[in-house]
Amino acid sequence: MIELDVLAWVLLIAAGFAAGWVDAVVGGGGLIQVPALLLVPGIAPVQALATNKVGSIMGTSTSSITYARRVQPDFTTAGPMALAALAGAVGGAALASHLPANAFRPIILVVLVGVFVWTLAKRTLGERTRLRWEGNRHRATAALTGLVIGAYDGLLGPGTGTFLVIALVGVLGYAFLPASALAKIVNFATNLGALIFFVPAGHVIWGLGLAVGSANLVGGYLGARTAVAKGSRFVRVVFVVVVGALILRLGYDVVTGA
Repeated sequence: MIELDVLAWVLLIAAGFAAGWVDAVVGGGGLIQVPALLLVPGIAPVQALATNKVGSIMGTSTSSITYARRVQPDFTTAGPMALAALAGAVGGAALASHLPANAFRPIILVVLVGVFVWTLAKRTLGERTRLRWEGNRHRATAALTGLVIGAYDGLLGPGTGTFLVIALVGVLGYAFLPASALAKIVNFATNLGALIFFVPAGHVIWGLGLAVGSANLVGGYLGARTAVAKGSRFVRVVFVVVVGALILRLGYDVVTGA
């Protein structure tokens, strides 16, 4: 039984709120929430990951609804992408028990550094939506992208929402704001896919997850409203900061072998 004092609860709830806000704007809230959960005395890493998914799915559900009302994302893209991502997350979670996650981190780190440099170099990237394909080709590319990133979420996890924004902007041609809206819908599906494995296995600490999730929910709502009010340029700035943080986090994991 995990017991926490008042200060620990306050810090965890603050982390959940911050994670929800960041995740709603551009993804990457797990960079805040997972480390905070790992500081809980006696918690196992798999419990922290599973409990994080409870918090995340509460936040992504709220931010998805907020974006749907205010941005009206393209559901012909969100639908196939989310379904493929759900399948990918389930498959990735199953694969995680057979493949060493550390083997993938150097590759992901190189990709992130490339994206970081590319985003800084192309100052107009993501300011406007310029779709590269239409019709079935667009939907097929969206579905394939969702499948790959969903598998990543099930296998590794950190920065899934950010990778979704990267793909929606860089591959499909969306502006940052509608990309964030679509990413939240798809990220909800990947969180659900992970929980399909974690809940029956009994890894979720429900009291902790619901408390952090409630804060994540509020942060997600406010983050989505902030992104809608500020627009794609604001989302781009937050995107660069979060990608930089993700590079530092994964770089540390690669160097230390964590």
